[in-house]
Amino acid sequence: MAGFRVVRYDTAFTASPSKGQKRPRKHDETHLKWIRTLPCIITGAYGVEAAHIRYAAPQYGKNETGMGEKPDDRWTIPLSPEMHREQHSMNERAFWLKHGIDPCRVSLALYAITGDEEQALIIIRNARKS
Repeated sequence: MAGFRVVRYDTAFTASPSKGQKRPRKHDETHLKWIRTLPCIITGAYGVEAAHIRYAAPQYGKNETGMGEKPDDRWTIPLSPEMHREQHSMNERAFWLKHGIDPCRVSLALYAITGDEEQALIIIRNARKS
C-alpha cells in the first residue's frame, strides 16, 4: 500500500502572504476617480482624497498591507485631506473607532456600486455605527 503526504504551505493558515511575498496590487483608476467626487465620510466636505485602508480585516478578505505597499483600490474611502492626514498620523484602527466607522464594510459597499452617486451618498450618510 502506497502512502501519501499532505503538503501544508507556510501561508495555509495566515491572513496575509509570508514576509517578502507580495501579491500584485489590483489598481482601479475608474473607482479612485469616482471616490474623489464624493463627500468626506466624516466631515461631509467635498474635495476629498481616496484614502486606502491599510490594516488587515480577514472577515472581509482584507490582507495586511506592508511598509511601502498600498492595498487594492477597492479598499478606499473618501476622506478630506485633513482627515486623511489624521488617519495616517495615528493607529488606523483607533482612528476609525474614534469616528464610529467600519471602513472595510463601507469601502466594499462603495466598490460594489462604483459610479452610482445616489447610492454612494446613502452609504456615506449611514456609515457611522449606531
